[in-house]
Amino acid sequence: MRLISLSAAGYRSLQSIRLDMRQLAVFVGENGVGKSNLYRAMQMIKAAAEGTLSYEIAREGGMQSALWTGKRKPGPVRMVFSASFDDDEEAIRTGHAVRTGFAPTYSIEIGLRPPVAAGFAFEPQIKEESLTIDSGRRPVEMMGRKGPAVFARDDSGRRIEHPVRLLDSETALAALGNAGRYPEIGDLRATIMGWRFYHGFRTDRDSPVRQPALAITAPMLDEDGRNLAAVFATLVHIRGDTVDLDHCIASALGGAVLDVPVPGETATFGLRLPEFPQRIFRPEELSDGQIRFLALAGALLSYRLPRLIALNEPETSLHPSMLPALAEMIANAAERTQVWVVTHSRILADEIEARTGARALTVVRDHGATVIKGMRLSGSYADDDD
Repeated sequence: MRLISLSAAGYRSLQSIRLDMRQLAVFVGENGVGKSNLYRAMQMIKAAAEGTLSYEIAREGGMQSALWTGKRKPGPVRMVFSASFDDDEEAIRTGHAVRTGFAPTYSIEIGLRPPVAAGFAFEPQIKEESLTIDSGRRPVEMMGRKGPAVFARDDSGRRIEHPVRLLDSETALAALGNAGRYPEIGDLRATIMGWRFYHGFRTDRDSPVRQPALAITAPMLDEDGRNLAAVFATLVHIRGDTVDLDHCIASALGGAVLDVPVPGETATFGLRLPEFPQRIFRPEELSDGQIRFLALAGALLSYRLPRLIALNEPETSLHPSMLPALAEMIANAAERTQVWVVTHSRILADEIEARTGARALTVVRDHGATVIKGMRLSGSYADDDD
């Protein structure tokens, strides 16, 4: 299953937006137009699957900061996130929700705590959740929630009430998806949990990216990059195929060669630079741009890729000469998995299009709301007709 559409309403600058998703999606725009809010909306779906949604909203200032601050229609104040999936390859390739295979849609609605209810004043209160499956005949509701009461269909298709009444801050997707009784809910949760979000990497002296990693096979990069050395060791000493990795590093870093010794208790790496061929520069000696590019290489060229990779402004701290190699890594990754890129670099967007044909979608503000130029109300784009 892969993501084919994402919707968000009432969240920060996202008054109401729906996006059809393809194998590779690139969003480009100036600072302050709300690009990162699109990225965060997708993170909220993953947080619902993890059971950390309330924490994520609290971490960005609580409901008073997360709610849409523009004009609202009369009625309850709500944030709504929704994601639709499909296992049909044509839907994945084109971004059109044809609904021919196993096609679940998950939705969650969040509001403020009523004055007399238990809970903290600005803590998010989950009002409704649903999971429906459209197999081509009619939608079937596999899970439904209103307040603390939740029902779901078990592995025999029977509708049963979940025996535990959930707290207002708990998500049914996390609670039921981990229960073992509801296979469709568990499958969807596992799909979403397989997403990875790379919002930059720390490059300070104590950054996890610069540290040795435990010598454990690492098929993909952690979100904070702490297992980067193990990812490189896995590629070099287990997979034995570093052609793409070596090419991109040499192209971006002036002919540099990655050095990955056979791991002992820990895995390490370094760079051999053309101007100093007899010396290996360890991670703590590398510049911010060099270490960030290497982390992106680990994210995009690892032995096994996540089910979805989301990159938020990956060009940060990179010299413009590194962007063609970054675009090449993104193009390579998009051949293996879904990739979502949010950037303010038109150069990077053009480099990606030159390699993949994927046109960048321009993000702008319209009366305070984040919108996509050329986007229809349905969530599709004008170039779909080309």
